[in-house]
Amino acid sequence: MRWPPWFTHEPEPPPNDTQAPLTDWRAFTEPRTLIPTAILTTGILGAVYVHRNYLRRFPTAASISPSFLRRRSILGRVTSVGDGDNFRIYHTPGGRLAGWGWLPWKKVPVSRRDLKDETIHIRLAGIDAPELAHFGRPAQPFGKEAHDWLTAYLTNRRVRAYVHRQDQYQRVVATVFVRRALDFPIPFRRRDVSYEMLKKGMATVYEAKFGAEFGGAAREDKYRKAETWAKAKGMGLWMGFRRDANKWESPREYKTRMGLEDATAQVKGDKK
Repeated sequence: MRWPPWFTHEPEPPPNDTQAPLTDWRAFTEPRTLIPTAILTTGILGAVYVHRNYLRRFPTAASISPSFLRRRSILGRVTSVGDGDNFRIYHTPGGRLAGWGWLPWKKVPVSRRDLKDETIHIRLAGIDAPELAHFGRPAQPFGKEAHDWLTAYLTNRRVRAYVHRQDQYQRVVATVFVRRALDFPIPFRRRDVSYEMLKKGMATVYEAKFGAEFGGAAREDKYRKAETWAKAKGMGLWMGFRRDANKWESPREYKTRMGLEDATAQVKGDKK
């Protein structure tokens, strides 16, 4: 027997979850929501940290974060050598592991135009090399030899620079290391560039009263011993010292003399 329609008692439809109030946070505390969210957040924060600390490229010395100074190192390829104790590198963060040198979009530029405002000017820590001719000043004896040696030793090579501080010439003072495949007797041995220059008599220990930077007392002592050895052997620029110590002039003494001559010339010019 069929009951009249007004006696039909159909069950109510189940509540629709989509109509739940927005203030109900229970759905967000379930493991199926929390776990993927935690993984995604950790991944994003980790990627930001790695990029900021290891993969961010610094185009110039001025762009290097202060947090890197005395704490971190930068890896790059030497693009040019300006003098016997300074050169420029193109920063390649992460090196080959990050794709530099083999990925099409991670190539070190070659032309001057592409390298403009894209290289870091580095001053070698702890040493002073003979000067080339600059700004109307004559070249110092052995300046060309020191420049030629550093050019042959570093150009187009990858180096790691432990940056200490920035100087007044928009450069970073750094202790620099290089590995060379044909290094005898141990290939790819890490070499301290400043130390190698001192051993071969291509530079002297930095002697200015202000701004001296060695990267620690132990390294300064090592540098001074290398200079003493080169001086005793008459290596490089020390040949002139052995011939006539009275006429020999260190890079520091040369700069001081040039500064005094410039000041004297300026005073004479003002009096005219």
